[in-house]
Amino acid sequence: MAGFDRGRRRFIAALVAFTTSLAAAWRFLVPAARSGGERFTVAKASIPPRGALVFKERHLAVVRDGDTLYALDLTCTHLGCTVTVTPSEIVCPCHGSRFDLKGNVVKGPADRPLARHRVEDRGERVEIVIG
Repeated sequence: MAGFDRGRRRFIAALVAFTTSLAAAWRFLVPAARSGGERFTVAKASIPPRGALVFKERHLAVVRDGDTLYALDLTCTHLGCTVTVTPSEIVCPCHGSRFDLKGNVVKGPADRPLARHRVEDRGERVEIVIG
């Protein structure tokens, strides 16, 4: 009977260790949920040509490439660190991933592009739709 009790305790200890590890790693395994449908507008003139306008509080950047605008999430697709926007590229300070200003991977370890939000043209302004 003592052997059964010891085996049961080991099983429960292993289960608790696994559950604790999974809970700690969860934020790295599952992308953060964002509230859907948030909208805000930006004056087109405020977005620099061939550059980016960063909204740290919204965790995104609006990038202009010629006549095309992109709204990029600033979360690295490797492990979820916040990326930094420079005039020529987007860099993850955690593990060195690099993205072009359209959000495409230039250098890993990230293997997926940055998430994009919808951009709607409203004449002199653009509307960014998050979610």
